[in-house]
Amino acid sequence: MPLENPHFTDELWRFLIELSQNNDRDWFAANKQRYEDHVRGPALAIIRAMGPRLAEVTPALEAIDKKVGGSLMRVYRDVRFSKDKSPYKTNVGIQFRHRAGKDVHAPGLYLHVDLDEVFVGFGVYRPERAPLHAIRSRIAERPDDWRAIIEGPAFAEGGWRQGGDSLKRAPRGFDKDHPLVAELKRKSYIAVRDLPPEQVESPDLCDALLGHLRAVRPYGAFICDAIGVEL
Repeated sequence: MPLENPHFTDELWRFLIELSQNNDRDWFAANKQRYEDHVRGPALAIIRAMGPRLAEVTPALEAIDKKVGGSLMRVYRDVRFSKDKSPYKTNVGIQFRHRAGKDVHAPGLYLHVDLDEVFVGFGVYRPERAPLHAIRSRIAERPDDWRAIIEGPAFAEGGWRQGGDSLKRAPRGFDKDHPLVAELKRKSYIAVRDLPPEQVESPDLCDALLGHLRAVRPYGAFICDAIGVEL
């Protein structure tokens, strides 16, 4: 049976534009069906379609098409510690997390869509102390392996870059003169590739995501091996 090819439509952009202009509960309640039809519905269909595709590359990543608690990140913002009390996110986030992790800090493939940028990423965002130390240690111990990945043609020429911020100084316990000290300073280990906005409206979206996963798999495998999980 051929795989399904779900995608978003231009109604996604219309909804995000209007939400950014009317980010309040009354407007969202009045437009909830538009959210279901043009945002959550297509996103869940994309997640379902990615399941068998992910299995072709790695069974470790999960595609969970649940409205709450699955691969689709929640639309509600956590405003507890923010000066901005806007209740809703004006982006779509889909994360195919590693089965060993249960939150946004777990290794995984991530698709981000908003009005300013669209990108796909793989890695770990602000991991806890132990996995972060493990990744740094693996880079320090195997600098040539790490350099071959991030400087290799599949990475740099493929449009990949590393995202996230870094420490100002070498982390405690690591040599400040290490040849890859800039890599050791990273707080997150995420490979990011920008996508053209029209990509999310294309029937080949899921196949494109699978291709990006194949390209970034060596980067992801290095990270997962460092923290002791298979990819």
